[in-house]
Amino acid sequence: QVQLVESGGGLVQAGGSLRLSCAASGLTFSTYRMGWFRQAPGKERECVAAISWSGNTYYADSVKGRFTISRDNAKNTMALQMNSLTPEDTAVYYCNAEDYYAYNYWGQGTQVTVSS
Repeated sequence: QVQLVESGGGLVQAGGSLRLSCAASGLTFSTYRMGWFRQAPGKERECVAAISWSGNTYYADSVKGRFTISRDNAKNTMALQMNSLTPEDTAVYYCNAEDYYAYNYWGQGTQVTVSS
């Protein structure tokens, strides 16, 4: 079965950096569009960044220039480098995999907390 396992969340001060990782199994990773979503308390889940099988990327306006998404198709992993973090980045971050038919798989989430 498909499993997406996130790691790398934690507590960081404003201005700091974190690197999230997602390890995928049970799917043909290289054919999936991968993404990072986040959900803050009382807010809807939003797409932060996404990367296609070929490496094309998308970033939400709120993270452009601060976050970098990457993937390693040989290792079935994806990462999100987050720099210049602000308290507004505090949320649970989820790894997402979307197949050709727009079926989505989700990880369990990892908490990112940015203190001011």
